[in-house]
Amino acid sequence: MTGQDSSDWLGLSGRVCVVTGGGGGIGRATAVSFASAGARVAAIDLDERGLEVTQAELRKLGDAHLVVRCDTTSVESVTAASEKIEKSLGPCNVLVNTAAILRPGALDSLSLAEWNSVLAVNLTGYFLCAQIFGRQMRTLGRGSLVHVSSIAGSNAQGHSGAYSVSKAGVIMLSRQLANEWGPHGIRSNVVSPGMVITPMSQAFYDTPGVTERRSAVVPLRRVGMPQDMADVILFLASDRSSYVNGDEILVDGGYANMLMNLVPRPGFE
Repeated sequence: MTGQDSSDWLGLSGRVCVVTGGGGGIGRATAVSFASAGARVAAIDLDERGLEVTQAELRKLGDAHLVVRCDTTSVESVTAASEKIEKSLGPCNVLVNTAAILRPGALDSLSLAEWNSVLAVNLTGYFLCAQIFGRQMRTLGRGSLVHVSSIAGSNAQGHSGAYSVSKAGVIMLSRQLANEWGPHGIRSNVVSPGMVITPMSQAFYDTPGVTERRSAVVPLRRVGMPQDMADVILFLASDRSSYVNGDEILVDGGYANMLMNLVPRPGFE
């Protein structure tokens, strides 16, 4: 890093960065942040309207960016997207997996279709994108993958269907990728958000009093925003974290460390 331009502290200028779920939420914030850092960005998503908004944001930051409609659960769709992106921008240097869905439900009544739909997007899609874009990284002999999991991946969340299971799988997938691909110069890490407002969680926060109640259990006394996640994702994607591999960073304002505060301790409150 010696002698690096201070304006490019992250060293992402010119890098080709692919963001799944780039049509909104954490994905859009990450895509725009990459573009602001000088990267060449490809945002992929099934949500065409969301991609239009992302594209408008990216255009403000230059012309070397691309949005592609893609079903990340389909080998054919991801392969086609990867070929289009490589032709337009070059081989992938960074992949960020953010695409996710939530289908709430109790396990005693959850349908197999709902179970499979969540795993397909939240876990299998991450594997497919890592595998397909990872081939370009292997050719380059370097790369960085960042996968968005959740604090629900380490803390069981009742009545969330396959969501917690899928997010736990993301953490292990990342560790296995780090293990297998580290010798090829490719790192894999996880960001696990908690208490963050995204399109998927917006309905919770639209309920009166929820934002205040959730803020009250976070040491920082606020809920997170997509940009809070994007800032950490960029760090893990960059060479500034070049010796971080197979790890997970919780981005939850300290919420996951509040467990002991729930235990009654007379005289200590």
